[in-house]
Amino acid sequence: MGCALGLMAGSAFLLDSCSTLSRTVIAPPEIPGATYVGNRACFDCHTNITRIFPSSPHARVHVESAKLVGQAGCESCHGPGSKHIEAGGGRGKFIVNPGKDPSACFQCHLQTQAEFRLPQHHPVVEGKMNCVQCHDPHGADIFKRSSGLAMARLNESCAQCHREQTRPFVFEHEALREGCTVCHNPHGSINRKMLTENDLNLCLRCHAQVQNVSGEVYIGTSPHTAFLRQGACWSAGCHTAVHGSNVHPRMFF
Repeated sequence: MGCALGLMAGSAFLLDSCSTLSRTVIAPPEIPGATYVGNRACFDCHTNITRIFPSSPHARVHVESAKLVGQAGCESCHGPGSKHIEAGGGRGKFIVNPGKDPSACFQCHLQTQAEFRLPQHHPVVEGKMNCVQCHDPHGADIFKRSSGLAMARLNESCAQCHREQTRPFVFEHEALREGCTVCHNPHGSINRKMLTENDLNLCLRCHAQVQNVSGEVYIGTSPHTAFLRQGACWSAGCHTAVHGSNVHPRMFF
């Protein structure tokens, strides 16, 4: 009896959490011949996921509809679950797996879908990557994975692939403390290396320039007018170790 009450309480908590905030779902995935069953039907088999799901931003997805009341929570991303249950479950059986097919994510994340179509982007639409490599769709923090490398730093998701850029350095670039996305758009950009800016303005957002009475531009205490005319801070052959250096403090040569 105690276990049954616990399951019912957990299911009720999950259902209540999904109605805390209304958000438009453009079109939930379709499973031919399947009907919506609601979150309670998912709880018995997917206990670990449904226990942490109420704290997820995705738990606030909810559609007010008399006919499609099941379009809240689980089935908003995975599609109607009746055939999945009738088949006894199974990974990917009669159910949409957003981890392999990003189209389910794109139904709501329209801007992100557009960014993946920009000239420089992570190869998600090509099928070489998927959303869950960087995001935990069920956990409290959507930007962290639920398994894998420990989240010792904000950049750990990027470090899974970009190990050279995120490894420890004797002299670190302090911008990395704020995360890779300070300089890079993680989904896509019109700029090379998915930079948010393609010229020296990227650096000058943090390294403020000061112009004195003679017209000379100073960054810190050093004149930089001549250097700035040569191009970006890293392309002029100066600060090439932009992620950090084991050789030269502060300058990242």
